Amino acid sequence: MGPTKKKETRVDTLYDLLKSRAESGGYHLNPDSGFTRELVKGLSANEQRYGYRACPCRLASGSREEDNDIICPCDYRDADLEEYGCCYCGLYVSRLVAQGKKDIAPIPERRPPAGKRQGPTAREKSGGFPGLPLPVWRCRVCGYLCARDAPPENCPICKAEKERFEKFI
Repeated sequence: MGPTKKKETRVDTLYDLLKSRAESGGYHLNPDSGFTRELVKGLSANEQRYGYRACPCRLASGSREEDNDIICPCDYRDADLEEYGCCYCGLYVSRLVAQGKKDIAPIPERRPPAGKRQGPTAREKSGGFPGLPLPVWRCRVCGYLCARDAPPENCPICKAEKERFEKFI
């Protein structure tokens, strides 16, 4: 088996893993499998290069701590799905895009410039709920809690739709 076949096998394995995790969490991968596989190749290359799956459409620093917000799925995915129907690189898409009812359009970069990012220490300083800069959403079906600007499209635990979430804090 040559190096190309091994590389394709690694990409296929990662693609299957990402697809399975997306579906089990109520998310959708881009239905354009050729495009999606190219993104997965980039994730695989970044994993080999840096030791983590940095978004293939952003410049990674090589420091896991600095890049923590762009490790796939990135911190911006859910907000991008909510507002634009896909994440920045287009790997994850909304249900409407997955069903072919909405087209993907370019979206602006949500990640703050390097000097203005909140690093892990800023998040850790929030101490969980006190002073948390984001609202906390609760799934009324299973009780799952998440801190983000808006509830997820589907609950990753019970798969309830976002309408079943309520603002908790």
